[in-house]
Amino acid sequence: MVSLSLKPPDEIFQAEFRLWPTTFAGIENYGVALTAAPMFRFLLNGLIICTAIFTLQLLVCVPCAYALAKLRFHGRDTLFSAVLVGLLVPPQALAIPHFVMLYVFGLLDTYAALILPWVISAFGIFLLRQFFRSIPDDLIHAARLDGLGEFEIIWRIMIPMSAPALAAFGIFSVVAHWNDLFWPLIAVRSEEISTPALGILLFRDDEAGQFLGPLMAGAVIIVTPLLLGFLFAQRRFIDGLAVTITK
Repeated sequence: MVSLSLKPPDEIFQAEFRLWPTTFAGIENYGVALTAAPMFRFLLNGLIICTAIFTLQLLVCVPCAYALAKLRFHGRDTLFSAVLVGLLVPPQALAIPHFVMLYVFGLLDTYAALILPWVISAFGIFLLRQFFRSIPDDLIHAARLDGLGEFEIIWRIMIPMSAPALAAFGIFSVVAHWNDLFWPLIAVRSEEISTPALGILLFRDDEAGQFLGPLMAGAVIIVTPLLLGFLFAQRRFIDGLAVTITK
């Protein structure tokens, strides 16, 4: 992808592939990628949407995971089985119900249409529940003896101790919704709120392929924040998955 983003069209379609271009066209391709479409607007939209989704997911998933991991109540195992079933349902299967619901409430072609369908994450509940099980119950009992309520335990004990799991879930969530094309293609029509993946479609050229270089340049620009985010959170991401898998 990086190699193609630096090549002119005639070299892109050559039978022989060379990693480094003979004629450097990176400045032209990246210039078109940044000017032919509001790329920075797409990146900002992606940041707003992914941040909002992840924040709302934490507000829902953390209490749910804590209840399934540390509280004893009738039907807990049944609820956890429902979470496992939710992991088996592909998100595309829910596209029509989501679309109808948002249409009824008049929320199509808004930020809410891109955020609300993903607030509840079965994967997030499962991942955090597995991590919370690794935290000793004695620590929870001691906090209750000190007079802390359940939400105070979540905020002051569980969340600080589960930073690796939160980082792992954050990377999965951000990557999934940053790269998502299927749902934004259905729910959004305005260029002003288009996501990065949806904005890439502006560089389609089915006839001559003249925009393949800018297309690759735009893809590099969109992927770069994800790579930087993963490198920044790499250690916590691996630690979170390692502890979760062992449980």
